[in-house]
Amino acid sequence: MNLNETLLQKRNDSQPTSIGRHSWSHSFTDHGWTVTLATDQVDTVGSLLWELSLQRIGEPVTVDLKQWASRIASQVTGLMEPLTVHEVDATSHEAILRSGSPAKRGESKLYYEVRLTGDSQAVVRRYQYSPDVAKRVQVAFALTHEAMAKLAGDIAGE
Repeated sequence: MNLNETLLQKRNDSQPTSIGRHSWSHSFTDHGWTVTLATDQVDTVGSLLWELSLQRIGEPVTVDLKQWASRIASQVTGLMEPLTVHEVDATSHEAILRSGSPAKRGESKLYYEVRLTGDSQAVVRRYQYSPDVAKRVQVAFALTHEAMAKLAGDIAGE
């Protein structure tokens, strides 16, 4: 089984019982990743996610950051907007991917952001930008369990 199938099975076996924001994390040593989910709500179909993160574990792996970012942008299909590589900073060894065409709600724009750090960490969040406030605010986003597992697998390269 690949990471997304294993993650989906493990997540379905251990649904959280708490109300409000909670965190779930599991190390998938066979796949070399720890997946952490911060959720505001979970039901039988999906989750209202605050953040999805992946941390590489095990043997160090050298990954070309620009290639990793480009692969993610071309492979991730389960989000409402396609991702594009926004910035790759070789000096700080960080890359940022964002929604290519942000969703609009009135005057506000909503977009996904994937931040890659080094060759070992990826964090997915969603933001809302309102011109009247002139700053972005992190917001929760809904994904089915299958879409969430596919997203993690796509980021991990499986």
